[in-house]
Amino acid sequence: MEYLNAFLCGGILCAIGQVIIDKTRLTPARILTGYVVAGVLLSALGLYEPLVEWGGAGATVPLTGFGHNLAKGVREAVAADGWLGVFTGGLTAAAGGITAAVVAGVIAAALFRPGDKR
Repeated sequence: MEYLNAFLCGGILCAIGQVIIDKTRLTPARILTGYVVAGVLLSALGLYEPLVEWGGAGATVPLTGFGHNLAKGVREAVAADGWLGVFTGGLTAAAGGITAAVVAGVIAAALFRPGDKR
């Protein structure tokens, strides 16, 4: 059942993004940024954690999950370190994912020749 919930949750989030792309004039970059901000806001309001509990990876892998991860890291760092946690918590919480993305990008660039196709 966990797999089905993750598939449904991730699919719904992606479908919402596709509808926004099709029905508005927003650029994909603005939509992606909006998803991260939505994840932060929903997490701050306490609405994203129940979605994570139900949808698992379907809620944590998309960009809304990244925003949730940032907000959760800030909340934990503020509780531990005070106001300094506002500046350090999000980066500490997301460091593993950011590092994985950078390493994957470097490996892809080393294996394939990036450039314009003519």
